[in-house]
Amino acid sequence: MPKDAYVAVGDREVRISSPDRVIYEATDRTPEISKLQVCEYFAAVGAGLMRAVGERPTALERWPSGVREGFRLATGPMQKDAEAFYQKRVPKGAPDYLETVTVTFPSGRTADEVCPTEAAVPVWCAQMGTLTFHPWPVRRATGSDRAGDRPDELRIDLDPQPGTGFADARRVAGVADELLRELGITGYPKTSGNRGIHIYVRIRPEWSFEDVRHAAIGFGRELERRDGGVTTAWWKEERGQRIFVDYNQNNRDRTIASAYSLRPKPGAPVSTPLSWAELAGLDDPRELNIITVPDRLADPDPWAAIDDVPHDLAPLLKLWEELPGGELNFPPDYPKMPGEPPRVQPSKKVAGHWDEDGNRTES
Repeated sequence: MPKDAYVAVGDREVRISSPDRVIYEATDRTPEISKLQVCEYFAAVGAGLMRAVGERPTALERWPSGVREGFRLATGPMQKDAEAFYQKRVPKGAPDYLETVTVTFPSGRTADEVCPTEAAVPVWCAQMGTLTFHPWPVRRATGSDRAGDRPDELRIDLDPQPGTGFADARRVAGVADELLRELGITGYPKTSGNRGIHIYVRIRPEWSFEDVRHAAIGFGRELERRDGGVTTAWWKEERGQRIFVDYNQNNRDRTIASAYSLRPKPGAPVSTPLSWAELAGLDDPRELNIITVPDRLADPDPWAAIDDVPHDLAPLLKLWEELPGGELNFPPDYPKMPGEPPRVQPSKKVAGHWDEDGNRTES
């Protein structure tokens, strides 16, 4: 049996069991990656990672057996045979320095989630098989074990649909940057770790999740107006070959892979913060992976100033109020929301079966 290894993180040493376990197989770009290398990677990027997850309720995406072709991520309790899973509650055996925070889900249920307060915590989570961290857009209330209920982040998720790719998302991101600048807002882009692009905006924690979601819809609709390759259509059959602005990523309990998270794809890609100039010159996001990203630490982090100026959400809420379209669909696990359109695919909708408020009626 291989001996345990230890990774130094600040004043702590995190024990790594089965350090030689292969997490990522070799590719034409990257060598074989061990569990120890994954843990060492998270220690190396600790400062940037903590900027993304620090003091935030954080769900863990765990791949304890590594990443292999055919391995699946469970997305519900019925998929018990999947090799990977989301952990929304603190794993057993957590060290005494790991702190938690209570969150409330849309159902009203609560849970105690990991709340990273120091860089050793993500490394311990990696020891438990975590590759991707999913922080909430809220911080723990000062002096409280509960999360605040007012988001401090707007997350713009540019999601390429079939027939589109990273180059399309990069073009739309440029339009988004231009729009944000016109509104006096600074956005911070990162790769998703796959084909998409995420843009983060720090905001003052004065608005509800619903407000932030509406701001994302308004922003997406203005992008649609400026670029015909953009859509906010919730139903896949209506999106076409366009970049989908996934506004629902701003709902309560909806999270995006954090900056510096690894993604469960061949080659160990990283969701990597970039400057706008770097993004404009990037052709293949797979170049940003567990081997190459630590080298970027010699340069200033492109997101170093992200917390300096929290923005006013009012300009984006004005877009929501002024642009036509009204309310859009919520995720299917949400209760029916006021003003929400019918939750039925447009191609299957029979108009006479729904009232003007989007509620099902007797046929």
